[in-house]
Amino acid sequence: MQKPDLTTNDLAADFLQCPDRHDTGAEKWDRYQGRTTATGKEILPFWVADMDFQSPDVVLDAIRKRTDHAVFGYTHETPGFASTLTTHLREQHNWQIDPSWVIGVPGIVTGLSITARLLSQPGDGILTLTPVYQPFLFLPKLAERRSVRVPLHADVTAQRWTIDWELLEAALTPDVKIFWLCHPHNPTGKVFTREELLRIADLCEKHGVTVVSDEIWDDLILDGSNHIPFASLDHPVARRSITFVAASKTWNIAGLGCAAAIVPNKDLRHQWRQAGGGLVPMVNPLGYAASEAAWKDGDAWRQKLLNVLKYNKQCAVRAIQDIPGVSCIPPQATYLLWIDCNEWIARQPPDRNQPQHVCEEAGIGPSNGPEFGGSGYLRLNFGCPPALLQEGLERLRDAFGAYETSGQ
Repeated sequence: MQKPDLTTNDLAADFLQCPDRHDTGAEKWDRYQGRTTATGKEILPFWVADMDFQSPDVVLDAIRKRTDHAVFGYTHETPGFASTLTTHLREQHNWQIDPSWVIGVPGIVTGLSITARLLSQPGDGILTLTPVYQPFLFLPKLAERRSVRVPLHADVTAQRWTIDWELLEAALTPDVKIFWLCHPHNPTGKVFTREELLRIADLCEKHGVTVVSDEIWDDLILDGSNHIPFASLDHPVARRSITFVAASKTWNIAGLGCAAAIVPNKDLRHQWRQAGGGLVPMVNPLGYAASEAAWKDGDAWRQKLLNVLKYNKQCAVRAIQDIPGVSCIPPQATYLLWIDCNEWIARQPPDRNQPQHVCEEAGIGPSNGPEFGGSGYLRLNFGCPPALLQEGLERLRDAFGAYETSGQ
């Protein structure tokens, strides 16, 4: 039986207002600072993956308590950081880890850079499934490694993203040493199934590849799927894998610079700091305090957030379905919509077939798909108050509708 649609009556009031983020150094809002459309409208930002909601009181209280201490020296993992994360992963994802596996890192991009050094040599390949979060594509080159890209397949009939297993195995050549897995997947919102994860593990075991799993979106599942941590599998590749998690996406604290690497293998843990030598700063002490509070006491707020994101997803998917030549596969997780504009592009003359430009002209600023390895796509962030999203969706309809008409 289909669940009834959510309405704004189902949403907590805290999520209905958008704080003014102008003049706070907010990267998301500063991109279009001072830029307007031809009709004088401000370009609304729907690009970078942070949300336009205030963080919960439990997080703010923890930050205030830490600032009251008034000393902000060099800081390693705080006493409750690993144990709180351990409890959170057990309760939310049925994954029992040992607290000794946890290493604080200032961000997952930093962590990925360390794994390139730790698990491979210059010239080796690092494989990932595309489209994908931009650093997965450019970090290998910065580390003098080779980026190996296997495209996901959009199964429009089944409304899901799938792996081409023949392509994947063909890409696992002897020089490929690492599989960077984004799970749940950014930008498609795919949640990998247990069967898919086990098949990835089998292939990586066969070809001697180590899996590094970015699971920063693990607490933002929107469709009832279960997030299965890769390292929770009963598989030798899982036991030698490295997992990254963070409270940053779910509780909107990305600017505090705190994440966790989970490294079950003792030898890899010992090698970790050497691999990051000269590369990795210490974690912000406020990041430790905020993350610990979010994992420990932030679930009630998270449940309210999920209601808002489910409602926003519902509205955004329906809006896309009403635009000729534009489509999307509904995301299972994240607050990101991966929009296929290729049919629309094919209908337009060459001088006006750029979706990003069309959107900005109409006053909406999504992310440009080619940045993620997705030609002809846009990524739309719906992690914002519903009223702001509705304004953005109206501008999206106006943009593509106007050009659809003029292009005929």
